[in-house]
Amino acid sequence: MNKLTIATRVSDLALWQAYHIKDRIESAYPDVTVELNKIVSNGDKVLDKPLALIGGKGHFTKELEDEMLAGNADIAVHSLKDVPTYIPDGLELVSVTQRQDQSDVFLSHTYKSIEDLPQGAVVGTTSLRRRMQLLQLRPDLKVKDLRGNVNTRLRKLKEGQYDAIILAYIGLFRLDLLKDIPFTQKLSLDMMIPPMGQAALGIEIVCGDEKIREIAESLKDENTFICTQIERDFISKIGAGCSAPVACNAVVKEDNIIFRVMLGFPDGTNIMQEKLIVKMGESKNIGLELAQKMIDNGALELLKNAEKIAFKDEMPQRI
Repeated sequence: MNKLTIATRVSDLALWQAYHIKDRIESAYPDVTVELNKIVSNGDKVLDKPLALIGGKGHFTKELEDEMLAGNADIAVHSLKDVPTYIPDGLELVSVTQRQDQSDVFLSHTYKSIEDLPQGAVVGTTSLRRRMQLLQLRPDLKVKDLRGNVNTRLRKLKEGQYDAIILAYIGLFRLDLLKDIPFTQKLSLDMMIPPMGQAALGIEIVCGDEKIREIAESLKDENTFICTQIERDFISKIGAGCSAPVACNAVVKEDNIIFRVMLGFPDGTNIMQEKLIVKMGESKNIGLELAQKMIDNGALELLKNAEKIAFKDEMPQRI
């Protein structure tokens, strides 16, 4: 093959990721020319309400997958955290790149850290996962919805619409935006557990082309693939959608896997939390097993009730 087409979203971060994969492929396969098919996803179009209120899944992936199924792209490069655990027929998630720093980061123009925020301070995030963990730590804070691309969110912070916001560290690092923020606090994994797949790229392909599969698999990092599969198994088993405050993260440390999960109400109450440390060789099914344990302890009912109160201030009231 002489040409390979990557489907990608058009946000700055998505394009950084797509060009990064383009460079890696062209370096490893000099005979292959890589082109980008730039697509505006539904999640990029709807900026006036939280994604949890839109319904459905795959807000940042569906249009890319449609282009692949239509024959207009060979692979798609996704932020893995945006990829649902269900993959459409005809497509396959075959590769996950080496994960970088998956921490969340606190950003402010006035306050040095979460601990320094005054009572009632306004913190911006749309993530129910972050909202849950932040309010568990600081129930006195006011959490306000925050949408838009990274630059829009940073502009809103600079304008004083928020005392602080919380974003994924890796996106700001890749776009070299951290230098413009006076106060930053990287949050430890015990303080703020990330979502499934954060800081890894998922490479999705059209089934049936062995050369495309070979190229995609050359991008794979085995340890990251193992950890993110554990996370995806947990999310799939627990059935957590975008209206569910769920945190889920597996990391390799020496010969062990450390697996942290948390779920609860978005107001930081009714928390269920687990942390497991298992040997690498015994880790294959721990995502499924821990999900079942939490289900046995009432997780499904808890998540059902959590969804009822998620963003209740933004939901239309019945007359």
